[in-house]
Amino acid sequence: MFFADAAILVEGSAERMLMPHFVRTKFPKLDQSYISILEIGGAHAHRLKPLLDTLGLLSLVVTDLDSIQPTGTAKARPERGKGYRTGNTTLKEWVPERESLDDLLDLPDDEKQTSDGLVRVAYQCPITLEYKDSEGEGEAIPYTFEDSLAFTNLALFRGCADPVGLLKKLQAALGKDTLERASSEMFASLEKGSKAEMALELLYLNEPDQVEPPDYISDGLKWLDGALDARKVDAIKSEADEVNDD
Repeated sequence: MFFADAAILVEGSAERMLMPHFVRTKFPKLDQSYISILEIGGAHAHRLKPLLDTLGLLSLVVTDLDSIQPTGTAKARPERGKGYRTGNTTLKEWVPERESLDDLLDLPDDEKQTSDGLVRVAYQCPITLEYKDSEGEGEAIPYTFEDSLAFTNLALFRGCADPVGLLKKLQAALGKDTLERASSEMFASLEKGSKAEMALELLYLNEPDQVEPPDYISDGLKWLDGALDARKVDAIKSEADEVNDD
């Protein structure tokens, strides 16, 4: 981190394994920078806040909604209008300092970063998709990176031959007759499989550039790409001003 151009803090092993592929295959300019990708548990990223503030390091925090019931700490599949909250300390206490799930789902991108523009958070956002031709468009609200990845890559997940473990469970969920049933089945499956194994299996069965990052991760990487570009332009201008002064 001390020598990096920017940092990406991720929630878990699947994100840690797939993030380099997203950067390499979808963001070539970002791939030319020195990016430190750290798996620290995104919900605990706030513990690094003092260090990031001291370093002044551009940072993208990729984390989960961690939706919970209106009272207590019981997990809940994300749904609108039910008074659900986030149990994620980073979202509640650092950025964007919101606890209401409904607020988080509709939050504009410019409110997902700190006031100094150095840190941006990326968490699951609603996905509008056509689950089945007969259903038309519907909205899926993912709970974690894994179900967000599945909804983003419907055809890819459905077409995986002989999947195992969590990938097999997610594929089975995507075979349900409605988006509602698929979401419920997927939420139940997320506690029962290895997420690292799922990422490895996905890369084994498909070329990395075939896997599309979920929108919340793409949006975060676009922000980081733009912020790094702006910083480089500022550095060039500063050097030019120094030369002119001399």
